[in-house]
Amino acid sequence: MKSADEEVERYIARLPPSEGLAAGFRAWGLEYRWFALLTTVTGNVAAMLAGTIINVAIPDIMGAFGISQADAQWLSTANLAAATVAMLASSWMVRVLGLRQTVNISMCLLLAGSLLGGMATNTGIMIVARVMQGITAGVLTPLSTMIIFQVFLPGRQGIAIGVSTVGIILAPAIGPAIGGVLIDTFNWRYVFYLGIPFSLITLAASFAFMPARQALATRVPFDWNGMIVLSLALIALLVGLSNGEKDGWGSDYILGCFAVALLSGAGFVWWQLRVEHPLLDLSLFANRNFTIMGLNSFVFGAGLFASTYLVPLFLQLVQHLSATQAGALMIPPGIAMVLVFPYAGRVAELVDHRLLISGGIGFFAVSFWLMSGADASTGFWTLAWWLVLSRIGLGFVMPALQLGGLSHIEISRLSQASAAFNFVRQLGGAFGVNLMSIVLERRHIYHADYLLSTQTYGSSETLNALGLLRGMSHTLGFAGTEEWHAARAFLQGMVQQQALAAAFRDSFVILAIAFLLTLIPTLALKPRKAVQAG
Repeated sequence: MKSADEEVERYIARLPPSEGLAAGFRAWGLEYRWFALLTTVTGNVAAMLAGTIINVAIPDIMGAFGISQADAQWLSTANLAAATVAMLASSWMVRVLGLRQTVNISMCLLLAGSLLGGMATNTGIMIVARVMQGITAGVLTPLSTMIIFQVFLPGRQGIAIGVSTVGIILAPAIGPAIGGVLIDTFNWRYVFYLGIPFSLITLAASFAFMPARQALATRVPFDWNGMIVLSLALIALLVGLSNGEKDGWGSDYILGCFAVALLSGAGFVWWQLRVEHPLLDLSLFANRNFTIMGLNSFVFGAGLFASTYLVPLFLQLVQHLSATQAGALMIPPGIAMVLVFPYAGRVAELVDHRLLISGGIGFFAVSFWLMSGADASTGFWTLAWWLVLSRIGLGFVMPALQLGGLSHIEISRLSQASAAFNFVRQLGGAFGVNLMSIVLERRHIYHADYLLSTQTYGSSETLNALGLLRGMSHTLGFAGTEEWHAARAFLQGMVQQQALAAAFRDSFVILAIAFLLTLIPTLALKPRKAVQAG
C-alpha cells in the first residue's frame, strides 16, 4: 500500500465509522473532507441568499403589492418559521435518506421555490415560495456541522467551523449588494433567482462528494405528530404577535392565538418526552453547556436576523438610499467576517469560550448602541464601520457557540444535537424579526403621536416651518389655500420621517440590551481546555 493510502487509512480509523464517508476518503484522499464540507456550504449559501436577500427588496415589494411594513415582515417571518421547524427534520432525513438524497431533495425544493417567488402575482403565492425556501434552509443548515464533526478530527474542527461559517454568513453579507444592483437594473423579482446557480452547483457536487444512504442504516418512523403540533404552536404565536397591534392585544382573536400557542407548545414538550423517536431530543438539554450555548444562540439568532431585517429598511426608508447603495453598505461587514471567521475558529479551540463569547457580545452591543444614534444624515462609512463591529463580534461568538455546544455530545447523537442547536438559533431568528417588527411599528406610532402633538399654531417654530413650506409649495405650482394644505402635508410627512428614524433608534437600543443580557448565562459556562490539532 502506498504511503498516501496508509495515511488515509490511519485517518479513517480515527473518525466515527461511516462506510460512505470512508469510501469518499479512499477515492479523493484527505482533501475529501474539504470537498464534502464545501458541498454543504455551497448549498447553505444558496439557501441563505434566498432567505435574506429579499430584505433589500421589501420596500419595492411593499409598493408593488400595496402592503404595509407589518404585512411585509411575513415574507421574512414565514421563511424563518419554516426553516425553524424543518431543522428538526434534518436529522431524520439524513438517517433515512442519506446525505446525498437529503441535499438533492432540498436543492430541488429551493429551485422550485425560487422560480415560484420570482413569478408570484400576489403576496400569498410569494409567502408559499418563501416557505419552500425556508424548508430548504432548515434542512441544510445543520448538515455542515454534522459533516465537520464526522470528517475532521478534534483540533481542526474549529478551523472547519470558521471556514463553513464564512460561506454561510457571507451570503447575507454580499447578497444584498448584488440584489440591490438587480433591483435597480431590472426589478425586485430577480432577487429570487440569485440562488439558482449555487443550487445547481450543489446538486452536481452532491452526486460526486455526498455519500448515499448506508445499506444497513436503521429506518425510524418520522414524528409527524410532533411536527404538526410544533408547527401549530409556532404559527399561532407568530400570527398573534403579528396581528396584535392591528386587532388589539386583548381581543378574543389574539388571546385565542396565544392560548393555542401555549397549549400546543406544552403538548409538543409532553409528546417529545414520551415518543420513542422524538423530533427534538429534549434530553440533550440536560447538558448544562449545551443549554447555555443554546440560550445564547437563541439571542444571537434573534439579534442577527432582526438586524439583517432592520438595517436595509433603515437605509432605504430613513436614509432614502437606493437598493444598490443599501446593499453596498453590507460589503465592508462581509469582508470583516471573511477575515475574522477562520482565525476565530482556530482560537475557539485554544481560548476559554467564556472569553470569546463575552468579547463578541461586547462588540455586538457597542455596534447597535452606536446605531441608535443614526439618522438620515449619518454618513455611509460611519454606518459601515458600526456594522463591521457587529460582524467582528459575530465572528468570535459563532464558532465558540458551536464548539462549546456540540463538542461533548456523543457522535451517535450528533445529528440530533446539531439540528436542535440550529433549531434554537433559528427559532430566535423567527422571534427576533417578528418582535422587532412590532417594536418598530409601536415606537413609530408613539413618536409620531408625540411629535404631531407639538405641532400647534401656538408654536412659533411650527408657524415658521409652515411659512417656509408654504413658499416651497408655491414654487411647486400650488396657489391660495392649496399652498397651506400642501405645507401642512409636507410638515406631517417630515414629522412621520422623524418618528420613523426615532423608532429605528429605539429598536437598535433594544438589540444592544438583549445582547448584553446574554453575558449572564455565559458566566455559568464550564471552562474548556485547549485541543491540539489532529
